[in-house]
Amino acid sequence: MKSTQTLLMLFTITACLISQALAADNQLTKQEKKDGWQLLFNGEDLTGWKCNNGNKIATKIEDGSLVPYKSGGYIVVHEKEYGDFILKCDVKMGDPCNSGIFLRIGDLLNPVHTGFEIQVMNGDGTGKHDFGAIYDLAGTTKNAAKGPGNWESIEIKCQGPIISVTVNGTKVSEINCDDFDKPGFSPDGKKHKYKLNKKPIAVKDFARKGYLGFQDHGHKVWYKNVKLKQL
Repeated sequence: MKSTQTLLMLFTITACLISQALAADNQLTKQEKKDGWQLLFNGEDLTGWKCNNGNKIATKIEDGSLVPYKSGGYIVVHEKEYGDFILKCDVKMGDPCNSGIFLRIGDLLNPVHTGFEIQVMNGDGTGKHDFGAIYDLAGTTKNAAKGPGNWESIEIKCQGPIISVTVNGTKVSEINCDDFDKPGFSPDGKKHKYKLNKKPIAVKDFARKGYLGFQDHGHKVWYKNVKLKQL
């Protein structure tokens, strides 16, 4: 009897510790609050978010998730600008899916050429346009996706010139912007897409602070647990 009571007590204590360590969707744990994390999306409304073109966000919250598809803009962006930070979120892709997480956008009316994109896309590739890649700049070391219909965990760290991406606990891509010092070219000698006024630009000259958000590229995708810690 005593051993059974002891086991029940241990089970109860363990359950309490786990519940304290984990938070419900779109909430911060006690430890995250202590460590300085901010909750950017509350899962209930679109407070703090807008379309990059100034339009009102047309899509509704779905199952506690932000849905950029048919939002009325190219990107649903957070109202504040951030420089050095860690951003983490969960994403669920449909099939097919093509979306992206944009970072340090310098010009909201030209996000494609003034910000970085972390690719969110179906498939099992490891190129510069595959899931977890820093779009058109760095492919991934592996494809760590679980596949359509599953929740994927993404963590992105921006600190100075270094940008790195972790998918489902595995670091998959990283760049040092200072290495991209030749207009129109990556360090591997291959061309990249970035231009201003039709002229190639050097990635090292990108703004080190800007807006972040989620892209509508014509496919449905869900984002939740959007949390940020400034560095």
